[in-house]
Amino acid sequence: MQPADLTTLVALTHELNIACVPARLEQVHQSDRHTIHLQLRTLEKKQWLLLSWHPQAARLHLSAPPPKQPDTFTFSQQILHQVAGFALVSVQLTSPWERVVDLQFAKRPDDEVQWHLYLEVMGKYSNAILVNANGEIVTAAHQVSSKQSRVRPIQTGGRYELPPALLEAIPSLSESFDAWRDRLILIPKEIKRNLLSNYRGVSSSLVRSLLAISNINGDQNVADLKLSEWEALYQAWRMWLTCIDQKQFYPHLEGKGYALTPSPSPAGEGNQILTPLLLREKGLGDEGKPSPSVNDFCDRYYSQQTGQVAFQQLHQQISQAIQNQLAKLSIKENEFLERLQLSTQADDFKDKADLLMAHLHLWEIGMKEIKLTDFHTEKSVVIPLDPTLNAQQNAQSFYKKHQKQKRAALAIAPLLEAVQQEIAYLEQVATAVSLLEQSELSALQEIRAELAQQGYLKVTAEYAPRTKSNSKGGKNKSNRTKQEEIPDCHRFTTPNGFEVWVGRNNYQNDLISFRIAGEYDLWLHAQEISGSHVLLRLPAGAIADDQDLQTAANYAAYYSRARQSDQVPVVCTIPKYVFKPKGAKPGMVVYTHEKIIWGQPTDLRVEQT
Repeated sequence: MQPADLTTLVALTHELNIACVPARLEQVHQSDRHTIHLQLRTLEKKQWLLLSWHPQAARLHLSAPPPKQPDTFTFSQQILHQVAGFALVSVQLTSPWERVVDLQFAKRPDDEVQWHLYLEVMGKYSNAILVNANGEIVTAAHQVSSKQSRVRPIQTGGRYELPPALLEAIPSLSESFDAWRDRLILIPKEIKRNLLSNYRGVSSSLVRSLLAISNINGDQNVADLKLSEWEALYQAWRMWLTCIDQKQFYPHLEGKGYALTPSPSPAGEGNQILTPLLLREKGLGDEGKPSPSVNDFCDRYYSQQTGQVAFQQLHQQISQAIQNQLAKLSIKENEFLERLQLSTQADDFKDKADLLMAHLHLWEIGMKEIKLTDFHTEKSVVIPLDPTLNAQQNAQSFYKKHQKQKRAALAIAPLLEAVQQEIAYLEQVATAVSLLEQSELSALQEIRAELAQQGYLKVTAEYAPRTKSNSKGGKNKSNRTKQEEIPDCHRFTTPNGFEVWVGRNNYQNDLISFRIAGEYDLWLHAQEISGSHVLLRLPAGAIADDQDLQTAANYAAYYSRARQSDQVPVVCTIPKYVFKPKGAKPGMVVYTHEKIIWGQPTDLRVEQT
């Protein structure tokens, strides 16, 4: 994920001043520990401004409304308490070449500024700080003590000071080619390193873009560059400065990130750079104005990138927690199985005791074992004896062991069954997690909430459990309808136009099986294999033919642990024969009156490829 650099901040603040100034601050919502959303009302409409101090994605831009979830963070509440009702009168960089954005608030657009909300976009040191008119820090996203930083502590009640000024040269359009080249060629290093270290406002992504435009290898030493390459790079450099000076930007994806400068020319046009004039001639711009807006572009880019990062982190956290728990349960299961195996010796102890009681007359003092003939097999059996006990006492000892092992078997059997059910549940969850794609973050968050509610993960405000028990008050719970609970599950269509619903997780599985399923629908699931619940939706009087049933069975097989198999047995029954046992975990059901259909997940794999 590409961090927002100076060029991005210049473009964003320019657009925000046009779109959001002046605007009244009405709401502040913090969606996570790195992001707040400001609701701004202009004369035309309401807008949400996102501010993030995430270490890899610090930025600000207009965005969609934040998710509807409780805000339990004090930082946003303090901002709302102090600044709500004030007007946003300016969004500016504190210095033209510094990555600190100053959001200024006043009672009215023409009044003196009363509040400053500073967003410092500085990688892992990024921060958001609310400062009053006297320059005192009222609150900060990250408090920095004097022990953490002697140079610049950030604490409530202290004086706010801007970050230390940068020492590199300031880029300028007035700088001549010779002066610019002499500065870069002074130290014989790679050209990409010299571009980064000699000027302010230059980021790795910008260097990558400029080198791509001028068709230069960034690892090439400055001493080895030809004059024509220097001239091409200088042209790209001036083009970047012109974009900043005229506030004209051309956002587009590029390699591993994005760029706001014009793209390099297509193949076959040499090293020509698509300047604003050439872009208009080629129909790529309208009177030098960028399209789309940098705010919209950044919103889409960072939403996608942060979503992918959040998905990967949460996916790893959940998978690791499940694997750790399964490992513990496997050990416990093996211990119970071993103890249950020992309990099978109970009858052997009784047989030995009976045999010994029938031959008391053969016992002699001090015997450590006795050899007797078994009643049933007529084979010789060697029975170990305790020499300190007589024959009858040894027999009683065997009877006691027999009773103990019988009691152990009765006690271990339900414990073993509970462990095996828990293993089956976690394997079901693990299968659901493994089938999710990066675009399904909300479904993964539901799984995380489910595991938190079941006690496998710690509960956090960010992932509050989403279940029926969360409804506040009996009235809301009783008034809930099926339409209000329609899950965001997979939906497909059979050849005859019937819908197939596939749960993404146990929350959705329970919902479609017990709340959504109608009396005419059909319920499918991979037989004795963890996987999704599948519902073939049928209107009243409709009959699904073999083609529809096969399609639904294919989806049940594909969204199961046996996805890679050629054929998978799939059970099919009507929803009224699907039951949830008392105390069963989410997604765990039993069924009756089923018939078997052989699902073919390979058919769906071919379609999706």
